[in-house]
Amino acid sequence: MRTLYHYPLHPGCRAVRICFAEKKLKLREIEIDPWEPDDTFLALAVEEVPPVLTDRIQSGDVTIVGTQAICEYADEASSRTPLLPGERHERAEIRRLCNWFGQRFDHEVNALILPEKLETVRLGGTPDTTALREGRAALRDHLVYIGWLLEQRDGLAGPAFTLADIITAAHLSCLDYLGEVNWRQFPLVQDWYQRIKSRPSFRPLLNDRIPGIRPPQHYADLDF
Repeated sequence: MRTLYHYPLHPGCRAVRICFAEKKLKLREIEIDPWEPDDTFLALAVEEVPPVLTDRIQSGDVTIVGTQAICEYADEASSRTPLLPGERHERAEIRRLCNWFGQRFDHEVNALILPEKLETVRLGGTPDTTALREGRAALRDHLVYIGWLLEQRDGLAGPAFTLADIITAAHLSCLDYLGEVNWRQFPLVQDWYQRIKSRPSFRPLLNDRIPGIRPPQHYADLDF
């Protein structure tokens, strides 16, 4: 049985959950506290951060660490709904965008907004308004870039639904839970996100709840 160690409002963990659902692969989910991970989790992940996947294959038990590594592992496990379709150059573009949002977006946006919002609830105190302001400004820039891509393509990397769409939507879904995305300013992005949000693979994420933080009303609305 494949087991995913995850945190519900972690973008990479959400991307993995969507990928396994798209591939119709069974997955046992174990929620961990990223601030106080237990010894079982720490023994699996030297990085000490989710997502972490364990699987039992013919040669024995394996552990896969990291969002893209796990997503590509899932993609190769089943031919259903290829998440890295096309020719080599098309797959290269998918990976480029996965890297953009998995690293640059994560550093410029998530690292400034998510800890301030989540740790304020967890530990009390007041969020760093400078960090939030910088993160929100960077978020607007990235939304402009997403909108520019969608002016040229039906999906982020091309006409097909790909891993790039999944990883980007997973990042935006966490910020949307916290009420940080002004969708009305970016109608093309909103329309694209609405299509992904309506996919059966995405819907379980809309039931996630973080103690002490209530999402905005539109968060679980498929027609927002």
